[in-house]
Amino acid sequence: MARIPLEFILMLGYAVSLAFIALFLEWAARYAHRRSLGASTAGFTYHPDRDIWRCPQDQHLFPIFSDSAKGVVIYRAPAEACNSCRSKAACTDSDHGREIESRDLHGIEYGMQRFHRAMSLTLLVLASLILIVELFRVSGLYPRIVLTSVLILFSLIVQRLSTNLAHGTANNSPLLRP
Repeated sequence: MARIPLEFILMLGYAVSLAFIALFLEWAARYAHRRSLGASTAGFTYHPDRDIWRCPQDQHLFPIFSDSAKGVVIYRAPAEACNSCRSKAACTDSDHGREIESRDLHGIEYGMQRFHRAMSLTLLVLASLILIVELFRVSGLYPRIVLTSVLILFSLIVQRLSTNLAHGTANNSPLLRP
């Protein structure tokens, strides 16, 4: 049986570690994005069929302002409902009622998510380039099969991430599409 060169193992290991870093970055960005979106609406439920938010005390927040150019919608609960609520101190300090601001896919949060997605794609493309170079350098059927298999896997991941990036479907949160 032919010996597998140490360089092949190191390059394959490096490329796979870059891919794991890219996938971890993708997961961390998605987690941070969901957490930041959920922090401002903790306990509130969005009802897309009626385009309203419902608070934990069963009051409704209705849209009061919409700017389609900026992709912003502001929802507010009636002031009298919030001012008489026993949970007002924990919910809002406004005398005008609790507000929730919803942004579409062009907000700063989505911009950060797109940045992290681009970083993940860059790492995966770099890992693929390393494997392509090694594919031309290595001899033997087994190493070429392994490299080709990993390259196919990386290309499928890159294709899916880049499609999501191009179509803006990185997050389907109701906050982003009320």
